Amino acid sequence: MKKGDIFEGKVIRIEFPNKGIIDIEGQKVIVKNALEGQIVRFSINKKKRDKIEGRLLEVIEPSPIEQPAACKHFGICGGCRYQNLSYEQQLDLKKRQVEELIEKNGLSFDIENIYGSPITEGYRNKMEFTFGDEEKDGPLALGMHKKNSFYDIVTLDDCRIVDPDFNVLLQAILKYFKEKGETYFHKIRHEGFLRHLVMRRSVKTGDILINLVTTTQSRLDESEFVNMILSQKIDGKVVGILHTLNDNLADVVQSDETKTLYGQDYFYEYLYNMRFKISPFSFFQTNTLGAEVLYDQVREYVGETKDKLVYDLYTGTGTIANFVSRRARQVIGIEYVPEAIEDAKVNAEINDIKNTLFYAGDMKDILTQEFINEHGRPDVIITDPPRAGMHQDVVDVILFAEPKRIVYVSCNPATQARDLQLLDEKYKVKAVQPVDMFPHTHHVENVVLLELR
Repeated sequence: MKKGDIFEGKVIRIEFPNKGIIDIEGQKVIVKNALEGQIVRFSINKKKRDKIEGRLLEVIEPSPIEQPAACKHFGICGGCRYQNLSYEQQLDLKKRQVEELIEKNGLSFDIENIYGSPITEGYRNKMEFTFGDEEKDGPLALGMHKKNSFYDIVTLDDCRIVDPDFNVLLQAILKYFKEKGETYFHKIRHEGFLRHLVMRRSVKTGDILINLVTTTQSRLDESEFVNMILSQKIDGKVVGILHTLNDNLADVVQSDETKTLYGQDYFYEYLYNMRFKISPFSFFQTNTLGAEVLYDQVREYVGETKDKLVYDLYTGTGTIANFVSRRARQVIGIEYVPEAIEDAKVNAEINDIKNTLFYAGDMKDILTQEFINEHGRPDVIITDPPRAGMHQDVVDVILFAEPKRIVYVSCNPATQARDLQLLDEKYKVKAVQPVDMFPHTHHVENVVLLELR
């Protein structure tokens, strides 16, 4: 078996996040984006001593569990993976993957169930769209990356995981810039104007925030752009239109300068009876109704916190910190993004919460043994790190602090399982609860309760 060889085989299982496993003459081959039960044709594109990967060429025979996908972009767009499975099949698959990851890292714990999202279409309250072209030197496109492509963009007009208002606004903005003859930012030549379009929406109020991200290589007619957006017929209400300038070469949404062209640079979202201020770059769960399911589970695992000190690591805009603060003596939140910490403080103020403290900075630099000694050893630590998981230094400080209980929330069960293994010397896993915040994708949120041995 060598690179370039073409094989056919049946996918026997799916490993997290979307790795189809095929047995070829006793050798394990990973083919991404294949589905359990499919018979596929693939070519070997990576071969190392302990790992062989293939590139999917064709689905020869569909899986018995497949069904027609609702989205016309499915199979081309890289945004979704499992729209050709029933939602019940998706939940079953994600639950099994979480169990396998925990077992793979030397831990053993049965998961009784997985909580599904309250809604499975139009659930995303935030979407980052990219300007580009669908093929080399083709017309301007605006949407998601094509599956397995860093360059090609699929223009979306009926994305099923966002609110219909997003589809209307996306099409109007694309049409506007096509008529203007504007260019997109070319990742290789570093030339062009249009980069990203970020839209956020309050599920509870319908308020929408639009952020156009461009370079400084051209000029935006601000008043005309604003008037065009405000003229669109949508169910929600555009409360803010922003223009972010970004000349950084990296293909990420970041701000050299952000201007408010219309309205305000924030909106409010509501969870239960609490109000949260959401600004352009602050972190907030992308599935608002799913977040209520998730935070219910976090609160259950946190348990009784009367007269107790709680640390909330990677606190974002302080959603979890403020959520649990009313039952605690004090909650200390730490987050890397300064703007998010400012929002967290505002969120505490507008909800009349007076027992939270928030700190901005790199987690491994803020959360030190000296910090613990100064602020007190926490009774409970809640940690919700980014996909990369926790830095070894952070794990070491948690082990030093020895809280009686840790509630670990993760959007990447693979790195979570790795971190659980590091915590295993002092902590025992007591409960595991997957929560599907991302229907039709390969992502899953997982909440784990650990108790001091």
